[in-house]
Amino acid sequence: MFIFKKNHFFSIFLVSIFLFGCQLKEPSNNHGILFLKNRSDQLVVNKTNKNDIINSIGYPHSKSISNEDEWMYMERVLTKGEYLKLGQNILKTNNILILNFDKYGVLKKKTFLDKNSKEKILFSEKVTENELSQRSFIQKFFYSLKAKMYRRN
Repeated sequence: MFIFKKNHFFSIFLVSIFLFGCQLKEPSNNHGILFLKNRSDQLVVNKTNKNDIINSIGYPHSKSISNEDEWMYMERVLTKGEYLKLGQNILKTNNILILNFDKYGVLKKKTFLDKNSKEKILFSEKVTENELSQRSFIQKFFYSLKAKMYRRN
């Protein structure tokens, strides 16, 4: 028969509490509306109106500047990376839902952009120079080091 001493019992107790406290879920940092793809699938073009969308998804994160009838919803989920990458955050999902309405408030068009489809969008490469905030040599040097450090291959 195996007999526990007080020291062994205490150490086994601490190890068991530590092991039961571990979670098998990966840590994530959520921003926006979760499961946006599932919620967008429930919306029906030419049938769903603004009130239905507010009840099911909520108020939009942003509206278009030029068109009040264009709503945008966003979802972003970050998770911790591998130990080799020193635990940097990795973008797991990054979705945008764009809804267009007619003048009566009925949904006319919905566009769902995920992480892969946004990579195909072309953006302008032009950079606007601001002469009011010129950087010193040291600031430029550290900025270039930072850019090289976080550059994706």
